[in-house]
Amino acid sequence: MAIIIRLDIMLARRKMRSKDLARAIGATEANLSLFKSGKSKGLRFETLEAICRHLDCQPGDLLEYEPDAPEGV
Repeated sequence: MAIIIRLDIMLARRKMRSKDLARAIGATEANLSLFKSGKSKGLRFETLEAICRHLDCQPGDLLEYEPDAPEGV
């Protein structure tokens, strides 16, 4: 997939765990895990907004377009 998810990097920079973020934004750990792994079919803008608000970042800090990225990255 050409879209690379960088949520794990942002969580590490903020010294936060996925389960803490999930609890803070009202999402399930399972849905956040699917998003982090790139296996999610989609993400609501309201969820993206909540993630960005809580991590004090921009959507571009979490998502990257890489046209030649190998599958599963």
